[in-house]
Amino acid sequence: MNGFLRFGLLLAGLIVVLLLTLAAFQLPIVDSVKLIFDGAFSDKFAWSRSAVKMTPLLLTGLGMVIAWRAGVYNIGGEGQFVVGAIFGAAVGKGLIGANAAAIPGGSLLILVVCAIGGALWAWIAGWLYVRRGVEVVISTILLNFIAIQLLGFAVSGPLQEQKRQVPQTDLLPDSLMLARFDRQTDVHLGTVLALVMAVVLTIFLYRTVAGYRLRLVGDNPKVARVNYIDPGRVQLSAMALSGAMCGLAGGVEYLGLVGQLGTTFPQQWGFLGIPVALLGGLNPMLTAGAAFFFGALFAGTENLARFTPAGTTIVYVIQATAVLAYVGLSGLKKARPKPEEETESTPS
Repeated sequence: MNGFLRFGLLLAGLIVVLLLTLAAFQLPIVDSVKLIFDGAFSDKFAWSRSAVKMTPLLLTGLGMVIAWRAGVYNIGGEGQFVVGAIFGAAVGKGLIGANAAAIPGGSLLILVVCAIGGALWAWIAGWLYVRRGVEVVISTILLNFIAIQLLGFAVSGPLQEQKRQVPQTDLLPDSLMLARFDRQTDVHLGTVLALVMAVVLTIFLYRTVAGYRLRLVGDNPKVARVNYIDPGRVQLSAMALSGAMCGLAGGVEYLGLVGQLGTTFPQQWGFLGIPVALLGGLNPMLTAGAAFFFGALFAGTENLARFTPAGTTIVYVIQATAVLAYVGLSGLKKARPKPEEETESTPS
């Protein structure tokens, strides 16, 4: 309950930041809020846009929750997102050539391969950290750049469309795309999958021995060692799981919306998942709430952009402000002496 109370206060704070940001951009606050609300919630099309924007934010945010809970600060969600999609596109190309309609479970196969691709990419950074002491922050950032270059190579080389005219893959057939609930909107099965993964991860972290070990390693590796838990092994597994979630996000975006990969496929979802996870307090269910809030904000500000020059820039300002506030408050909380420390420091 305490976590949900903090989230409620944080949400209220974000709304205040939104109003202040609109004022800073010299936009009419009442009219702008109405445009944002209409773009996010006014009808089924608006709700669809909010849900679709929420989906990759939630999956990449959950990936960050897993790694950061284990004490490894994965900044490579974008690279894992891209590599997962590349793996999936390679399988998709094979399925297209083998008459995908005749192969049951083709979509599920692609999603599984996307998760494996993201897991392998994150595992590289985890191995470098555990075995060679290379900081995860550095290695994952650098692997992001390599992933982008791999995407360019793939869509211009082995995965390029059959006519070899445009740097992109062939469009997937409808039989391989994720099912949609309404043909008039973009909401697809991937949104439900993302919500299910939030529930599964909550159960994993708070109701299983493996989840307890992961949190213990993140909180205090020394205590974990005393209890015969190998922090390195747990952190390596956490990085692989984190990458799998981000790779799955790439697969969901690939199968749910675009149906093909090109050089413009990266949309910064891997980076944006970091503030979503932080603002959710590294709690899977609260991360789902943060993802929906920012998904709706993205959808709403796209509507705002039709009438003002600000557009989705507002979302990035709000995210940056909120994360800075979160980091600042966390730093103050850590710096504040505990009652027993104050007692010990008081001269007798």
